[in-house]
Amino acid sequence: MNAKIISILTLIILVVIFITQNVTVVEVNLFFWQITISRALLIFITLLIGFLLGWFIKSYLNYKKTQTDKPIENDVSKPDAF
Repeated sequence: MNAKIISILTLIILVVIFITQNVTVVEVNLFFWQITISRALLIFITLLIGFLLGWFIKSYLNYKKTQTDKPIENDVSKPDAF
């Protein structure tokens, strides 16, 4: 197996073990809101948000890099001034 796949599977297993051991209900305060939620669900949501942010940032940086690597096309409608 590929080392990357093994690393990802190991991380997933560790996360699942960590979440299943933290199923108590906790109170979360954010500014003026107060939510009571399972700690496992809170950890999962936090991991999901972090994953999505990382994925969007990576996609944006790849898009930006491909836009700057494109060769500049000459505009044939404007003749060169000599």
